Amino acid sequence: MRLTTRTTLRILALVAAVTASGAVIGKPNHLVAAPKANWNGQVAVTANGSYRMGNPDAPVKLTEYVSYTCPHCAHYQRESDPVLRTTVIPKGQVSVTVTNLLRNPIDLAVALLTNCGDPKRFFVRHNAFFATQDTWLAKAEKINQAQQQRWYQGPIIDRMRAIANDFDFYEKTAGWGLDRAQTDACLGSTAVLDKLKEQQAEVAKLGLDSTPSFTLNGEVLQVHDWASVSKAIGAKLAEQHTGAI
Repeated sequence: MRLTTRTTLRILALVAAVTASGAVIGKPNHLVAAPKANWNGQVAVTANGSYRMGNPDAPVKLTEYVSYTCPHCAHYQRESDPVLRTTVIPKGQVSVTVTNLLRNPIDLAVALLTNCGDPKRFFVRHNAFFATQDTWLAKAEKINQAQQQRWYQGPIIDRMRAIANDFDFYEKTAGWGLDRAQTDACLGSTAVLDKLKEQQAEVAKLGLDSTPSFTLNGEVLQVHDWASVSKAIGAKLAEQHTGAI
């Protein structure tokens, strides 16, 4: 989903203001020497607040730049996650890093909530929002323009609470064992907002303007779907195998 310049500038301004205040993965060609432990359980927070799953020394490193309100991102997640978790990630061949590409205040609210709680369970929360996107995002059709104005005006915590109320996010976090006060603390976290600002700076530096977008070993992929990303990973693994011979 392509971003307009106006939308990008608007969300960057919002975050800045707050902080101022051919081969396919299913048939891998190369195995790296890795511990017997399943790398799916290895989750780490990177310097800019992104989350990485898998072997930090994996020869192939995929970074996904996603928007929680992007239907294409939800579709990509449903297709890619089961394959990655059962093939190349557990074997230590590929690591996957998730970075936020914020397009609107709803993205910001969800990003704050996926950061809410145990960092090791980030991908559980991340998947939960994408898996239920059709349900919670559909609520936007019933929210009038006057209500939406609350997302853009006033203190940031009030804006985020309005979004959480409008999309029933408090019910979702309650299912994670978080009460309203704990959820509000996450929605107002300046530490997380600082990290999200860093992520948007990375997005801008790479020149990314659509979601989902990807880099593979630091190089931007000119593709936006799982079939193409899968082929790119497979090709990169094949290169690694050839180089080791």
